[in-house]
Amino acid sequence: MMRIYTLARWFSTVALSFYSILRLYTEPTWWSESIFYNLVGITAIFSILSSNVPENSIGKRSVSVALLAWTVGSITSSIDSFFGIELSLFSEISYAAFYPLAIFGAIRSLRNQEKSGRLEALDTLVIALSGTTLLASFFLKPASDEIAGTQFEVFMTIIYPVANLILLLTVLGTVILQRLSARNLLFLLGVITYAASDFYYLWLSQTGSYVYGTWSDAGWLLGFVIISHSYWFPFDEEEKPRSFNPAIVAVALLLSSIILAIEVLRPDYFPRFVLIPAFATIGLAFTRMAVAMSDARRIGDERKLARTDELTGLANRRRFLAEFENFTKQPGSLLILDLDGFKPVNDRLGHEAGDQLLAQVARRFERVIPSGALLARLGGDEFGVLIPGNEGVEIAVALRASIAYPFRIFGEVIKLDVSIGEVFQAGGGESQGMLRLADEAMYRAKREGLGIASAASS
Repeated sequence: MMRIYTLARWFSTVALSFYSILRLYTEPTWWSESIFYNLVGITAIFSILSSNVPENSIGKRSVSVALLAWTVGSITSSIDSFFGIELSLFSEISYAAFYPLAIFGAIRSLRNQEKSGRLEALDTLVIALSGTTLLASFFLKPASDEIAGTQFEVFMTIIYPVANLILLLTVLGTVILQRLSARNLLFLLGVITYAASDFYYLWLSQTGSYVYGTWSDAGWLLGFVIISHSYWFPFDEEEKPRSFNPAIVAVALLLSSIILAIEVLRPDYFPRFVLIPAFATIGLAFTRMAVAMSDARRIGDERKLARTDELTGLANRRRFLAEFENFTKQPGSLLILDLDGFKPVNDRLGHEAGDQLLAQVARRFERVIPSGALLARLGGDEFGVLIPGNEGVEIAVALRASIAYPFRIFGEVIKLDVSIGEVFQAGGGESQGMLRLADEAMYRAKREGLGIASAASS
């Protein structure tokens, strides 16, 4: 089974080679152009999906669906050409669907990212959908004076060069942001080959020189084959994806606003169908804004929770120790506090009562902590305080006084006391030594019933 999947890499190459031989020795026929020509696209899809290189599955599937849409357009176009069955509208829609899917899939495939954030997914949608249709809208009016047909036909004509340009620039920009690798360069080469073939076809069509079933048609297939081979090269494991610039969305929003402003001032300048992508872009932009605010708030909450004690709302041990390293570089006092009488209350009334008691203790402690000091719950019924300056002993006295009044929990009156170890340091001392001294002083205060015990730091 593994050997079959390995051989699948070359199926599209073999199919393209077989079609090329047919083109070399036979005239175009319905079976060569409808079956063997489109077999190359199908085998390219199979090759991409068969790759066992670990990568973003969303990108792989999106590119595969993009190639499938193009292949469906090619098949219906062949049926139209050989059998006279009118399927041109279906072909145009299928060809046009290729671009947003290809742009989305290319970004996902090249960025080596298992999961894309909501913001990045929205940015990709703006690039893939709105960028193509909005830029095409601006070229619609000038092109209408040069190209015969309805406004929709003109729009569908100019959307392809614009889409090719956006696809090419998007892939090029994404590759530049990553490290150069065989995978990325092959993917870029495939896109360049496809876009060059499409530009050449559009030029032949506009000059009336295009002939169905000629060698120029093989350029698209060659691009697909090269892209399919890129999926068999591994990523650089050290490569980390970089974020998109939010200015991309801002530019798309600006273009949409300009289109709507022109529509208000000159109602007949754009056809109505052009307004759909304009409104869609504005909707995406506001959705992105809401998602960005939600993500920022969530990240802020997560960071706060990571450094905050959930029960009391005070700083937790992690934040306390992180700030303590800088605190020891300046003069100040470290206080270690341990509640006296808390354990019996917690054992008798239960953890819920104990939690409420700790929360009330924390509120009283907060009232006497001066600005610039840090109060933290270190765990259980132990607290720590970092006090800049030389007011450590005075603050320790105030902390003891703050819980001298009884607490009321579940209708019961509860009295507590606190033992405090205080260490003053002039600055530049060793943090672990200061913590040890404060802890020893706290246990001495508890053991000897002193309430507050100070220790000198060297």
